[in-house]
Amino acid sequence: MQQTYFMIKPEIVAAGDQKVGEILAIVNRAGFRITGLAMRTLDRATVEDFYGEHRGKGFYDDLCDYISGGAVVTVRLERENAVAALRELIGATNPADAAVGTIRDLYGASLQNNAVHASANPDDAARELGIIFG
Repeated sequence: MQQTYFMIKPEIVAAGDQKVGEILAIVNRAGFRITGLAMRTLDRATVEDFYGEHRGKGFYDDLCDYISGGAVVTVRLERENAVAALRELIGATNPADAAVGTIRDLYGASLQNNAVHASANPDDAARELGIIFG
């Protein structure tokens, strides 16, 4: 079994429990087991650490403001090939490029407001899970 990190972003949480529930149901139907789940507001320092690989890029400050600006749902998931399977399930970073039926196709609004985050690879998953779940 492999673990990965999944986050439902602020605009979805702000839209209400129904969308959060729908997204979690999609993940569950795809065979993922939820082993950690919390709704929280991440402080700016945690978000800066989490997105540290993007420090210095033009979108970094806006991204940190956006993620720390509202509640998110943090999720630790487990299944075989979890990282790759979740990346496929969520779709392309830009919802306009996301395959039909993926989470970002269904719920994403823009490149930044793309509904969810998922770890890009197993090393990122371990690092992100450590930051969020300790």
